[in-house]
Amino acid sequence: MRSQLLALILLAGAAHAAPEQVVLDGGRFESVLPQPDETAIVTLKRFALDRHPVTNAEFLEFVTAHPEWRRDAIAPLFADAQYLGHWAGASALGDTARARQPVTRVSWFAAKAYCEARGARLPTWYEWEYAAAADERSPDARKDAQWRQRILDWYAQPSSIPLRDVEATPPNWYGVSDLHGLVWEWVLDYNALLVSDDGREQDGADKTLYCGAGALSVEDREQYAVLMRIAFLSSLEARYTTSGLGFRCAEDLP
Repeated sequence: MRSQLLALILLAGAAHAAPEQVVLDGGRFESVLPQPDETAIVTLKRFALDRHPVTNAEFLEFVTAHPEWRRDAIAPLFADAQYLGHWAGASALGDTARARQPVTRVSWFAAKAYCEARGARLPTWYEWEYAAAADERSPDARKDAQWRQRILDWYAQPSSIPLRDVEATPPNWYGVSDLHGLVWEWVLDYNALLVSDDGREQDGADKTLYCGAGALSVEDREQYAVLMRIAFLSSLEARYTTSGLGFRCAEDLP
C-alpha cells in the first residue's frame, strides 16, 4: 500500500512537470517595432523562457488536469472548431500528433490558460523577439543575411510537411530551441502588433488605441523575416487555431 501511494504521488508530480526553462538576463535591445514613445530601444527585465515550444504530451497533461480545456468541452468563445483537431480524441494524441511534436491548433486563450496553470505566462513580443534574434553563435544575428535566408526558406516550405519533434536542431546562443524553423508562436500582446502597409499612414487617429501603436512604423524594414511573423500574428483573433501555430511560456524573475 505504501509503495502504491508513493507511486501515485510521483505520478501526480510528473503530470504537472513544466518544460525546462532558460534564464535570459535581458537589458537594452533594439526592436524592429518602436515603442509608443517612438523609441526603438527596449529595456527588458530578467526573465525565463521555455527551452522549447509546449509539446502535445505536455498539453495533454494540462487538458487532463483541466478538462474544461478539452476540445469536447471548451466554449466556442475560446477556440474555433479546429481546436486540437489533429488529435485522435479529446484526451488522446493518436498517430497524427506525436508526444514530442509541438502542440498546434491551440488558441491564444488556451495557451494563456496553460501557462497560467503553471504559474507562468505567455512571453511578450519584445521578450520573444529578443530571444529569437540569436543564432547558435551570436546573441544578435539579425544582420546576418544567411540567418535571415534560413528563416525565409522555412516560410517557403509547404504546410503539409509533418512537424518534427522539438529540440531536433541545436539551441541558440541562449540555449533556447525552435524559435525559428518549427512553428509560429503566440505572444501575450499579439493583438498589439498592428503593422501598416503604407508608411504615409503612420499618424492615423486609431494609433493611440493600441498599446503597441509604435508597430505602425517599423524601424528596420530589412528584417523581413521578423516582419512576416508580426504580420501573421497581427492577423489573428484570440480564438483562432492553425496547424502551424504553437506557443511556449515565460516567467518573471527577480
